[in-house]
Amino acid sequence: MFCASQKFTSERSITFATMQIGFGIIGCGYIAHRHIKHIIDHVEANPVGVYDTDTAKMHAFAKQYQTEAYISLAALLAEDAIELVVICTPNGSHAQLAIEAMKAGKHVLVEKPMATSYEDARQMHRVSEETGKSLYVVKQNRYNPPVQAVKELLDSGKPGALRMVSLNCFWNRNADYYRNSDWKGSKKWDGGTLYTQFSHFVDILYYLFGEVKHVNGRIVNAGHRDLTEIEDSGTFHFELEQGGLGSLVFSTCAYNKNMEGSITILAEHATIKIGGKYLNTIDYQETNGFDIKHLPASGPANNYGYYQGSMSNHDKVIHNVIQALKGKEPIMTGAKDGLEVVKMIDQFYAAAAQ
Repeated sequence: MFCASQKFTSERSITFATMQIGFGIIGCGYIAHRHIKHIIDHVEANPVGVYDTDTAKMHAFAKQYQTEAYISLAALLAEDAIELVVICTPNGSHAQLAIEAMKAGKHVLVEKPMATSYEDARQMHRVSEETGKSLYVVKQNRYNPPVQAVKELLDSGKPGALRMVSLNCFWNRNADYYRNSDWKGSKKWDGGTLYTQFSHFVDILYYLFGEVKHVNGRIVNAGHRDLTEIEDSGTFHFELEQGGLGSLVFSTCAYNKNMEGSITILAEHATIKIGGKYLNTIDYQETNGFDIKHLPASGPANNYGYYQGSMSNHDKVIHNVIQALKGKEPIMTGAKDGLEVVKMIDQFYAAAAQ
């Protein structure tokens, strides 16, 4: 099930329908490898070229995937063969790069988070509307089979009125995670744990239940004080716009490895827990005759060596973006969705600052 928040509808969709879409990638770090592999594998995509300020990394990346390395960002954005730019850079640079790409006439797919402030996200959304260029955001957990099944169930109305929603995220990020990065843990480039680790979970909260209000909470840096400028743990309480109470508890201090990423839903006619480490299993359900059954298996988690992250559904993201650009299906996560998630994260941080 898709949330149709944005769709490319110009006359160019006629051309897109009969050709490969040219992709450019900005940033050649770990996640860029995942993107380009799926771009290469897709029959309707063409990996035209890449750019990174680290020229050695860029040339190695381009050589590995037999694509073009551009000498400057301006050169990549001036390439007519590139229709869409994928932004795979540190969080704090997403807004500026996305805006520059859209003003250069490119559609944009930006890695999570869309931006690290609501004002930046609003400007990105505004530029997308002004230029007529589509802005998409990577939120691959929406494709997890349990998430899709619960979304369909909630949309059907069968669970009835919401009573409470509880979101728990308990992961591990060790010292090497921060020491081996020149931007993770930085307030300017990382933004915060809710942006880097748990924005996918805030996105699912928004995807399933909409906006939040009356937020209160607290954040602390409990176990990474010598490593980061940001929090590693927090707890929040709020009300859901559509009714019911909500809570969010998160930490990257789980001992040794990721423990849990879950959403528990208490409703009038059902109690359901989407669980596992990455919202990839149904851990509990008690319903009034409408149990979720026969789910397809979820894909593997993203493996980053000494830690794991959210589910690896980037192939589905790339396919959906291509089909949306060709006018064949609605986009799963567009600029409005990304904007609302950043707004929610800003609400949480603002409440913690009070």
